[in-house]
Amino acid sequence: MNYNLTAEQDMIVRSLRAFREQELEPHEAEVDRTGEVPEELGRQIKQKALEMGFYAPNLPEDIGGGGLDYKTLALFERELGKTSYGLHGYIHRPSEILLACADEQIEKYLMPCVTGEKKEVFALTEPGAGSDIMSMATTAKRDGEDFIINGSKHFISSPVIPDFAILFAWTGVQQSKRGERKLVTAFLIDQGTPGFAIERGPRCAAQRAYHTWQLSFNQCRVHQSQILGIEGQGFELADKWLKMGRVWVAAAACGKLERLLELATEYAAQRKQFGQPIGKFQGTSFKLADMATDLQAADLLVMFAADKADQGIMEPDDAAKAKLFASEAVGRAADSTIQIFGGMGLMEELPIERLWRDARLDRIWDGTSEIQRHIISRSLLRQHES
Repeated sequence: MNYNLTAEQDMIVRSLRAFREQELEPHEAEVDRTGEVPEELGRQIKQKALEMGFYAPNLPEDIGGGGLDYKTLALFERELGKTSYGLHGYIHRPSEILLACADEQIEKYLMPCVTGEKKEVFALTEPGAGSDIMSMATTAKRDGEDFIINGSKHFISSPVIPDFAILFAWTGVQQSKRGERKLVTAFLIDQGTPGFAIERGPRCAAQRAYHTWQLSFNQCRVHQSQILGIEGQGFELADKWLKMGRVWVAAAACGKLERLLELATEYAAQRKQFGQPIGKFQGTSFKLADMATDLQAADLLVMFAADKADQGIMEPDDAAKAKLFASEAVGRAADSTIQIFGGMGLMEELPIERLWRDARLDRIWDGTSEIQRHIISRSLLRQHES
């Protein structure tokens, strides 16, 4: 990888690589096996990340964040994407939606996430409404100055139990050209609020130490001061987060792909069959060539989207193209690497089978490949609408 990095970017990547290799990778096999990051290990990772200035890298410097631009953040996610989300999830990148906090919310929610005192979750996905946000069933009905919330969320990701949720619920409807449209509002809801329950979700085959949580709301009463942003405009907040989230998934996929390519290339150069390295055979060498080409193309799509985001002109299809290609490319690379290693590629002694399982998730979370294709094709067709 060579983006003609600035001196600062090069230093960040080198520092992150050393941190990953020394502090994270030695634990990845064990946390995958157990599905847990030991509490003390999690604290150590977070503390070292705070000391090295890696924590909250996406938030502005004037509130204590790293103040990194989107291109540098893409490099950040790319490097950490080479190992378990369960481990590097302790190097927290708080949701930028929290910048919408106002008044008392700033000190209660935003600042503790910058300093590492609190951890939030982004509660959008529901059992009956994944990528179709407008189908969400969770409601928040006004009762004087309060809202009564009922509903549930699932597949809410976090390595640890969250301190509060950024919850999305519909609070009304408005008329549009296509009929009634739900008005979605974002709320900040603390763990322990009466009527709000959090429990662990089912164990996943991929990213085993990066837990999913199920959130339930039963007559949960919150004051209107808990609204994040403006009532009825939660969808706009969510949409901004979703677009950049897809770029980060794509960047992390590039990191995994690079690690797979390095493993496959080294093995192909050393493993001998029929008197010569298996890399000499086209059945192997062509796989390496395809992986290298996919990696460069995926990297370019990610950096193109990040560059447009820095300029404030990134479109939904820019993020969709990056995620679609990178997530499917890393899947191909993981499969090819296993094929190159043969039976050893599926043994737990090597990281390949774990990277293979983890890569499969990239085509699903933050919008499936089918959703990304829908976004891209809709963008193409919209210019021909009358």
